Amino acid sequence: MQKVICIHPDDSMLVALSDLSAGEIVSWGDEQILISTPIKVKHKLARRAFVAGDILTMYGVPVGRATHAIRRGEAVTTDNLEHYAAEVELGESKPYSWTPPDVNRLEGATFNGVVRADGRVGTANYWLIFPLVFCENRNVEHLRNALEGPLGYTSNDLASFTLSLLGEDMEAPKPVVRPFPNVDGVRIITHNGGCGGTRADARSLCKILSTYADHPNVAGITVFSLGCQNAQIKMFKEELAKQNAGFDKPVLVYEQQQWDSEEKMMKAVLQDTLSHLKEANKVVRQPVPLSHLKIGVKCGGSDGFSGISANPAMGYVSDMIVALGGSSILAEFPELCGVEANLIDRCVEDDDKRRFLGMMRDFEAKALAVGTHFADNPSPGNIRDGLITDAMKSAGAAKKGGTSPIVSVLDYGEQTAKPGLALLCTPGGDVESVTAMVASGANVVLFSTGLGTPTGNPIVPVLKISSNTRVASKLSDLIDYDCGPVIEGKPLPDVANGLFDMVVATAGGEYKCKADRLQQYDFIFWKRDISL
Repeated sequence: MQKVICIHPDDSMLVALSDLSAGEIVSWGDEQILISTPIKVKHKLARRAFVAGDILTMYGVPVGRATHAIRRGEAVTTDNLEHYAAEVELGESKPYSWTPPDVNRLEGATFNGVVRADGRVGTANYWLIFPLVFCENRNVEHLRNALEGPLGYTSNDLASFTLSLLGEDMEAPKPVVRPFPNVDGVRIITHNGGCGGTRADARSLCKILSTYADHPNVAGITVFSLGCQNAQIKMFKEELAKQNAGFDKPVLVYEQQQWDSEEKMMKAVLQDTLSHLKEANKVVRQPVPLSHLKIGVKCGGSDGFSGISANPAMGYVSDMIVALGGSSILAEFPELCGVEANLIDRCVEDDDKRRFLGMMRDFEAKALAVGTHFADNPSPGNIRDGLITDAMKSAGAAKKGGTSPIVSVLDYGEQTAKPGLALLCTPGGDVESVTAMVASGANVVLFSTGLGTPTGNPIVPVLKISSNTRVASKLSDLIDYDCGPVIEGKPLPDVANGLFDMVVATAGGEYKCKADRLQQYDFIFWKRDISL
């Protein structure tokens, strides 16, 4: 097995594919390099000698500056490398040229989607329940508990295990025949917003909730309000009208301070919701073209292999979907630091070039104003597994977006309206970013990880993609697809085609992602304070 890999011919560093010992000799092409210090798998070694101040590259772009002299064959670590990203200015650029992947085998292919009255297509059919203020989270959870078991949606129930630990004998529960087989589930959102904070935060929350209500994966909504909070019912309905002036789904709203009994209110809520579930059950999946796929691409718990295996495989899938007339969304602006020039070159419209660069600079300025920086983005886990600067992490993270032209640049909560690849301004935080991609219209999310993460979403399937086979095997209950074979030499297109087939099966309801099996339904909206 090859012991090292060079990602780009001009790179200053090689990546260790296994643990390397001092005194060992490794080869890359005609190069023979003596390892001068122990180097852990996924970490980097210097391809030549450097002095303090030298700029080191990976993926063909600058990713760090040497803080001390580095010998050829020495481990590159946080002790001898600091974050560095080249400054970017708008200038003259040539029209972007793109060669899409071959998708001839998919001509005429379909998936079984959920088609709404306005023609938009979902990948699931959920009833959604959420509060306008955190005070109502408990009622949301009570309603979910009252519906899930009797309607046959409960999974991963530990109650029988608890009884066994107490010495109680309990027969295995009989499976419930789902009375609404065409409704894929009752999903909830809980959050810590809606009151306190700023009015702008309340408005932002209502905007994001309105996008979830309008999402084609949602059949209708049950909404709880306390009554006195900042995020008023009127505010939510205003945002819903802005989101979709023709919104025609059922909206059931209950304001607790208007009732003299919580029990009465909850019984009314339950009765009304069940009545509308009967209508939601009339929707039947039907074959639709693959051009209706809208994916979001995300990474979290990344490692030194993420930018070599999982992220490029997801980027290949993104390119396939764009070539088929679908859409893809690349987010996490702090993790695009250092690759702005490439992304700007790929923007079709000059306005989008300016908007992207302006958003990046504004984001970084706000970070600096509170004493932090994009350089602080890599987590201890990232650094431990080989991603030692933000620019290095970003260069690998950007691979999720493939190579297709960029047709739009979106702010948090804005919708993707054009087929093709969009850039979406979000922080790098897993849940904040996935929350936003779904709000922008993604109907499947691809999420790469090198270390493992439990992130999911209430209304859109999140496929967990591993960068290495060890994590895929160890965390098999979390991971849906293993891209580790790329590290072992399997051609990237072969691995990516398998991933694409899983995306289609998931969109058509034939495959249930691990996040949904484990009921990982996460939602955090970005309050626009600094979050990297």
